[in-house]
Amino acid sequence: MRWGFPDFDDHEGVHLFTDPASGLQAVIAIHSTHLGPAAGGVRFWHYPTSDGAITDALRLSRGMSFKNAMAGLPMGGGKGVVLAGGTGGAISTPQLEAFGRSVESLGGRYVTAEDVGMSEASMKVIAGQTRHVSGLPVAAGSAGGDPGPYTARGVYLGVKAAARRGLGAADMRGVRVAIQGVGSVGGGLARLLAADGAALTLADVDTARAERLAADLGATTVSSDEILRSDVDVVSPNALGAILTEASIAALKAPVVAGGANNQLATREDGRRIHERGIVYAPDYVINAGGIINVGLEYLGLGDGMEVNARIDRIPARLDEVWDESASTGDPSSDVADRIAMRLIGR
Repeated sequence: MRWGFPDFDDHEGVHLFTDPASGLQAVIAIHSTHLGPAAGGVRFWHYPTSDGAITDALRLSRGMSFKNAMAGLPMGGGKGVVLAGGTGGAISTPQLEAFGRSVESLGGRYVTAEDVGMSEASMKVIAGQTRHVSGLPVAAGSAGGDPGPYTARGVYLGVKAAARRGLGAADMRGVRVAIQGVGSVGGGLARLLAADGAALTLADVDTARAERLAADLGATTVSSDEILRSDVDVVSPNALGAILTEASIAALKAPVVAGGANNQLATREDGRRIHERGIVYAPDYVINAGGIINVGLEYLGLGDGMEVNARIDRIPARLDEVWDESASTGDPSSDVADRIAMRLIGR
């Protein structure tokens, strides 16, 4: 049964929370706990409708099940979404506290962490209400803290692997990369690629942020509407999801798509479309696993910063496994990754 939501995928639970005193409206979706507690960040975002927030939580929690499985973490997949509503600003401390109580009410089945619209400071407030939270400030060299730089590093390694696969590029010098979204992940990726000599084109909904970073790195900028159509070697989506659609895929000029945004494909059919165009596509939940590796190991107490980076270093090998199977079977890399992940979570 789909329960009226096409993205419902036999989720173990979809929980809706309200707290009239603080104004909290939140969704926590638990996709799978087959491998362990359902881990996934919480985002604070403006949604046109509550159904849109539920759909996002459903899609993101499924992606987290697959991401955690492919990263070799003993954790399932979940996601939290807090609706910004008409607040027009950052999430309030009372709302964060109410969300923490919501997480606690699930008895450890869901472990939250930082995502869009949240920060380390947000996690500290949530941690005052529940121990089922990660991404807290930690000492240098420890696992944990802001997951953004770790996600960026994993995406950087994945972009280089995709460039080798799709372009035959031994390094990134002179490789033209268009980066959509230059926040924590996209901005970190841009700095790493610039240090390698890549030629960068940047775009962000915050045009001033993109222009500042471009000035720092010697990059160029285009509008967010143009970035996917750029005449480049690699397109790297690092903003919000569902940007690879029938229309946008038809307009792609780049032979490689590799970026950190979650749920880049608007539909499963779009994975087939990008494959049929001969474009090398890095499945998002494989390439962007660095952040969850960091906060997952923090929560589980399974390693330090060196262990986090050692696991992130395995992302290119996992991508090569997916691309090799795609080449041998003729199936889209997105379908291959899903198939491997579903085996791992027992579905």
